Amino acid sequence: MEEKEPKLIRHGHGSKEKTMHMHMHMHMHNPSDAIMRLASLAISLNVRLKSSDMPVHMQEHALRYTGSLIPLHPPSPNPSNTHLARALKKEFDSKYGLAWHCVVGKSFGSFVSHTGGGFVYFSMDSLSVLLFKTEVHLVTQPPPT
Repeated sequence: MEEKEPKLIRHGHGSKEKTMHMHMHMHMHNPSDAIMRLASLAISLNVRLKSSDMPVHMQEHALRYTGSLIPLHPPSPNPSNTHLARALKKEFDSKYGLAWHCVVGKSFGSFVSHTGGGFVYFSMDSLSVLLFKTEVHLVTQPPPT
C-alpha cells in the first residue's frame, strides 16, 4: 500500500507549518494504532465521538484537553459551558493556527462550514462539544459600495 502525503492546510509562514506537517506525518505510520489509542481514550473519558473531519492526533488533543478542564471529583464545581468553549478555542488557536470556533452545551443544533481536517463533534457525559476551524481571508481593500 502506498503511503499518501497528508494534505497540509497552511496557517502562516515558517517553522509552524513544518512542525505541523512532521507531526501529522509521524501519526500516519500506523493508523490502526492511532485509532485504537483514540478509541481507548474516548472510553476512558466517557466520550462519544459523533462526527469528525480531523486528524486522529488532533481529536486526541481535543478530548484530552476537554477532559482536563472538567474536574473528576463532585465537590469541585464544573466550569461553565462558556469557559469550556473559550478555553478549547484558545488552545486550538494557539496550537493549530487561528480561526477556531467552539460551541459547548447540553442541547443545540448546528450547521457549519469548516476547513478540511478542522471539525470534530463529540459528547462527554451529558455535555456536547462542537469544535471547528474556518478559513481566514486577509482583507486588503474595502468591499465595493
